[in-house]
Amino acid sequence: MASSKSILPADYTPWLVSLKSRIISAQQRATLAVNQELVQLYHYLGSEILERQSRQGWGAKVIDRLASDLREAFPKMKGFSSSNLKYMRFFAQQCPSGLIGQQPADQLPWFHLVTLLTKVSEGIQREWYAVQTISQGWSRSTLDMHIKNSLHLRQAAAVTNFESRLSNPHAQLAVEALKDPYLFDFLGLGDEAHERDIENALIRHITRFLLELGAGFAFVGRQFRLEVGG
Repeated sequence: MASSKSILPADYTPWLVSLKSRIISAQQRATLAVNQELVQLYHYLGSEILERQSRQGWGAKVIDRLASDLREAFPKMKGFSSSNLKYMRFFAQQCPSGLIGQQPADQLPWFHLVTLLTKVSEGIQREWYAVQTISQGWSRSTLDMHIKNSLHLRQAAAVTNFESRLSNPHAQLAVEALKDPYLFDFLGLGDEAHERDIENALIRHITRFLLELGAGFAFVGRQFRLEVGG
């Protein structure tokens, strides 16, 4: 009997590569879309807090109460701590239009934004780091390192000579956003999503390892029940 590979069309392999690329792109776009919704929600909440504090003279205790009430209403969402609500307020205060300079802030994952807002005070420097993060796909730790090392000073010519808008965020940012537990909570997935990712990765490695060992080894199954001592 001919193997399944021998009867495949000649163009099957490049077609499969194209399909995989399309699927990965769709996953990245979906991740970025969720991130944009989350950042826009945080900006709205921050703006609401700012407006009510200005109009009604809210103090810190009201934010603490709001955090408690929101956590009670949405117990699986981690983004409603008092400290994060204060970050939202600072975000809305520093970026009232939802922009970092001319860059839409929602192109960046939330923790990247917090890093920019809390560690870079000058607007033009903040925008430069935002542009570089989007174009280079920096992780949050990489962004933090470059800020600490004042990378903008070594590349000063680029500070006022960048594109006014980057429409296609680097794919690495989608990967970074996918690591953000706030996104999982926002979607109602919670810790089980992380557990499932870890389990799938372990299964892949175990399978590869057993295949390399050769005959005589068996994989019983995932999440196989064992009873020991009753």
